[in-house]
Amino acid sequence: MSKPIISVSGLRGIVGKSLNPILAAQYALAFAQHLKPGSIVIGRDGRETGAMFADAIAASLMSAGFEVLDAGVCATPTLGVLVRKTGSSGGLQISASHNPPEYNGIKLFGASGRVITANQGQEVIESFERNEFGYVQLNRVGQKSCIQDTTESHLRLVLGTVDVERIRSRRLKVVLDSNHGAGSLLARKLLSELHCDFKILGDCPDGQFEHVPEPTEDNLKEVATAAKDFDADVVFCQDPDADRLAIINNHGKYIGEEYTLAITMQHALASQNSLPNNGMQDGVVVINCATSRMSVDIAESFGAECRISAVGEANVTQEMIDQQAIYGGEGNGGPIDPRVGYVRDSFVAMAQTMDAMSMHQASIDDLVSAIPEYSIVKSKLPLEKEKLNVALQAVENVFNEATVNRLDGLRLDFEKAWLLIRASNTEPIVRVIAEAGSRELATDLVAKAQEVIQAS
Repeated sequence: MSKPIISVSGLRGIVGKSLNPILAAQYALAFAQHLKPGSIVIGRDGRETGAMFADAIAASLMSAGFEVLDAGVCATPTLGVLVRKTGSSGGLQISASHNPPEYNGIKLFGASGRVITANQGQEVIESFERNEFGYVQLNRVGQKSCIQDTTESHLRLVLGTVDVERIRSRRLKVVLDSNHGAGSLLARKLLSELHCDFKILGDCPDGQFEHVPEPTEDNLKEVATAAKDFDADVVFCQDPDADRLAIINNHGKYIGEEYTLAITMQHALASQNSLPNNGMQDGVVVINCATSRMSVDIAESFGAECRISAVGEANVTQEMIDQQAIYGGEGNGGPIDPRVGYVRDSFVAMAQTMDAMSMHQASIDDLVSAIPEYSIVKSKLPLEKEKLNVALQAVENVFNEATVNRLDGLRLDFEKAWLLIRASNTEPIVRVIAEAGSRELATDLVAKAQEVIQAS
């Protein structure tokens, strides 16, 4: 990977190869050209190189006349809350999300405390490519200060979405795998406030990942044993910047990320205070086109409408705002609750999952069994960007009986299944996802699509 990945979703690369502090500083300056004068919040996810990039970015922003508010190590959804709380012009989260430790990157936040839109992201790219970097003279150089308490505001917002006393009375036993990411800082306070008996794996946010950071089943096999060892009611697993959450049951079985959104969305729709005017029939929720149709079925069961957006947090949140949706999210374990902020949030996921367990005096398996069951299979393979369109057309030609949707890549809908093929915004790969009533059918669809892509 000789070049960084620069997209409307942000910047990402391998440190020392495709990404360095100078490039990161220039990218931050290009972003700053589109912000109103004021302060900018900088946060990072705990990776070893995070402080280095934070220093370089802070210096560049001060040279452009901005005040820098340093949040240190903090979760991505926490950064969004801090941008709003401080009335800042924007924010930058230094994180490579689920990528391996040699990666780092930058996510961009607007003054509203959410990731910038695709159009705004394109404007930043164009400014970066044109070397549009503005500097100020000595008397206008900005200063840097540290935010002393980064978690309290976020904590209170999350607690405001659940029945705190109901959860406390359940006295849940919880294992949390933060995997040395940023999630443990707020999670410890959250679990304590909810009177949970808990154990945190990878508590220190130093980026020394004990397993591959993406919270998938293969990567969490060792973590799964912690449920039995601790006699836990539930195991929660965060990614490094804590905007995604996977769930493992009390027997050590991987429930996954797709069910995170399904469980919390069902709970939101079942809770009257999360709906406008307490009218369920008027509710709207939003998911992306790569998310399980479990959420569609759940919405329909409550008389709500489920809108579908393109993949990407910015696309989901924009659709949520346009539709005044009460809830939304992505199937990678990222629910979005507007009462907390328009950012995927693992802390929302944990609190609301425990609230659902407490409301119904249920286990995780009980909650899962109440949700329509589908099998979703996800895979990925390397593909040069120049070959993408040819590959998508080849797949479309092979599955010519399907209904075609080009909202984001290629989605093919069949009578009892769907298949999605799209290029990643953050990695040089193409993702292949299928969902069906049986795992066998979903697996066959993915395998056949991969075969066609590799042959095209």
